[in-house]
This record gives sequence, structure tokens and C-alpha cells, in this order.
Amino acid sequence: MMLHSLPITPHALPLPSAPSRVPLVAIIGRPNVGKSTLFNKILGAKAAIVDDVPGVTRDRNYADATYRNRVFRLVDTGGLDPSASAGMSALIRRQSELAIAESDILILLLDGRSGLTPLDQEIIRLLRGATKPVFVAVNKIDTPQAEPLTADFYRAGLDVLHPISAEHGLGVAELLDAIYPLLPPAEESEELHQAPRIAVVGRPNVGKSTLVNALLGEERAIVSDIPGTTRDPIDSLVTHEGRRYLFTDTAGIRRRGKIDRGVEGYSVLRSLRAIGRSDLAVLVLDGTEGVTEQDTKLAGAILKQGRGCLLWVNKWDLRRSDGSARKDFELQLRRRLPFVPWAPVLYGSAIESNSASALFVRIDEVHTSFSKRIPTGILNAWLQTLLSAHPLPVRTGKPTKITKSAFITQVTTKPPAFALFVGHPEDLSPAYLRFLENQLRDTYDFTGTPLRILVRKK
Repeated sequence: MMLHSLPITPHALPLPSAPSRVPLVAIIGRPNVGKSTLFNKILGAKAAIVDDVPGVTRDRNYADATYRNRVFRLVDTGGLDPSASAGMSALIRRQSELAIAESDILILLLDGRSGLTPLDQEIIRLLRGATKPVFVAVNKIDTPQAEPLTADFYRAGLDVLHPISAEHGLGVAELLDAIYPLLPPAEESEELHQAPRIAVVGRPNVGKSTLVNALLGEERAIVSDIPGTTRDPIDSLVTHEGRRYLFTDTAGIRRRGKIDRGVEGYSVLRSLRAIGRSDLAVLVLDGTEGVTEQDTKLAGAILKQGRGCLLWVNKWDLRRSDGSARKDFELQLRRRLPFVPWAPVLYGSAIESNSASALFVRIDEVHTSFSKRIPTGILNAWLQTLLSAHPLPVRTGKPTKITKSAFITQVTTKPPAFALFVGHPEDLSPAYLRFLENQLRDTYDFTGTPLRILVRKK
């Protein structure tokens, strides 16, 4: 049986999924053939870390892609080595196998410069029994003079090859043109766009990937007690009780002085960017180690980027027998994280599915607050009532006449921001602005989201 691309007709071999489902396209191959480079080129963005060191990509990395108005989900996988049986290589192989199993279309990427290797042949044998479409691309064919290099791969019984250069984009459009008929026509995906985006962040080895896997109900991210296992931010779509959530598992962020240059530096940068493109962040704390200085800095990064925040105290199953553990930990939270007193705190264990599922209730609350908008008329009625009972402090020998002249309106959501117009902005002290913020939270239930009050002269 020969491995081949499909005949280019949409009905020749329909996708195994329903037409309304966005098809999953996985890029597979041995280590260091350019899978992440091709992933980035198709997306038109540097969504995956690229390095010459084999094994940089470890988890499955997902992203939404569009080609000629047809939508699909693209999956970047770690280098596949069917013979790996132990250590990190075996974990990476497991992730690649899962990607092959769940995908609708496969792109097998080969290295034209290296020629057909024994490992390539093993992967090809592995795919011979696949019932799903397989498109074979030979990478690093970046000049017409390099095209004869593809001839070596016909020895494996491959009848259709797509020469490409992932780095320069040569041949990538032709590869996508071959896949195009198998992609269903684009449909509205408003529900996906409205799904809350949640970044799971924390120090290395606190249980972020274990928590994401528990929420997914599957082994989507590699879990190991080796710090730094996760390198790319990994997006995973979860459906819970009919509602969809997009979780991003991020690389652990160490103290700046301990971060190595190169791959780890890129990983940390991408983790921080993942916070910025999310609606809220779940900051995972180690219940056995307590709140550290690095946890404080990560909470500060979440606040600085204006994202909602939820604190998950992990590994709490190891401290439940300690009657004073909760009180001691709450004391640490007040001391180390006084600037996010509005962030909900949950105690649990990522290895307990019931414990992890409790996160969804709190995530819904925080996302609702993060997206909340209060009508201007209601806000101003609230403000007048508040200022009548709590006038501004005396600053120039007499109370400032602000009550009748003040005006407030909400200008944005995500996070909620309010413009407060007054005659003399200089008369508003930071303490009084904090009082206004606390009153807003108490009245309108802004759980887990930062609030911004912008003072403007009327």
C-alpha cells in the first residue's frame, strides 16, 4: 500500500467528522525537520518557538487558521520517534501519537536536505494504515537546484510529494491548495470567539499542565516533574456543561536572574504575551511551598496587563490534615498579594477531577465581571447617592463642591474602566479613589477583575 495525497475532489474521501466541525490538521515528522517553522508560516505569525535544537516543541500546539475563507485548526507536534520508550522523548512521542489519532488531516514533513532517513521510514510505516488523508511535504527545497533532492523520497513508495520551503514560504500555498477541497466552507464561529480565554500561569513545576489536563479530561499537555517541560503556550478548547472555554497552558516563569537565554527566554516571553491576549489568568500557587516572591511578581504582571485574576492553590490534598494550614496560607496571601484582594482563591488538587472542575464556576464569575457594563444613568444615580453620604474630604479649608457637578460613565470593558468628570481633579486623593473603587465592587459585584477609574476635568 502506498502512502499518498488524496485525489483533489472534496467527495473523494470525506472527513470523518461532521461538516460543521472545524477540521484538525496536524503537522508531524521526526525532530528538527521544520514543523514549527511551517506552523508559523501557515499562521502568518510566530506562534511556535523555533530553534535548531531538536525537541524544542514538546506539547501539541493548537491554533486557528484560515485559508481562502475556509477555517481549520492547525496542530504543531513534537518530533516523532516511534522507537522512543523512555524519558522526555517517549512523552513527546505520546503527544504526537495523540495528535495523529485526533486529527482529520495529516501533513508529514520530511527534510529534503537530509534525505530519507531510517527514522523517516519508521514514521512512514506507522502511517501506512492511516485511514485519514496524508499529505507529504519535503521541506528545505528553497531553490530550483534543490528540487532533485525530492527524488530520494520516492524510494519509500510515496507517489505524490509537495516540495516546500517553510522558512521562505515557497510551495506552502500549493500544499494548502491540495488540502483546500477537504476543508468545509467557512461558517460563523461566533461562539468560539465569545469563549473565555484563560491563561494558566505560575512558577515551574507547580502543576499547571496537570491542572489543564484535568480540565480537559485528557493528556493534552506533557506532565513531568522536570521543570521547564512546557515551552510553547498551548491552547486547548474545553466544553463544560455546554459552554466553551479556551485554556492556554504556559511555560513556568522563573526569577529573571535564573532564566536562560535562548529557548527558555522565548518561552517566558510567550507566557507573558499569553496573559495579555487572555481574558483572565489562573495563577497556580504551590500549596506546599507557600506564596513566594515570584508569585507576587506574576500577580503583578497579570494586574499590569489588566487581566482578570483567579488564584488556584494547588497540591492542597497534601495539607488538608493540617487544621491551621488554610489560616496560615491566607495570611501569606494578604502579606504577599495585597494589591489583588479582589481575586477569588480556590484550594484544591489538580490530580482530583472534582476539585479542578470547581474552577469553571469561578471562571464564569470572573469573566462576567470582566465583561460587565453598567449603564450611565444607573452609574450617575449611584454616584450622587454615594457622594451625598460620603462627601470629599476638606482640602482647601472647606468641602469641595463636587456632588452636583460630578459625572461618571463606563468607557470600556475587559477590563472595566470608568471616566469620572469633576471640576477639580486635583482634589481627588488616591485614598478616595480607592474608596470609590471598593464601592463600585461592592455595589456591582466586580469579582476577580481590575477596575480603572480615570479622572478627567469637567
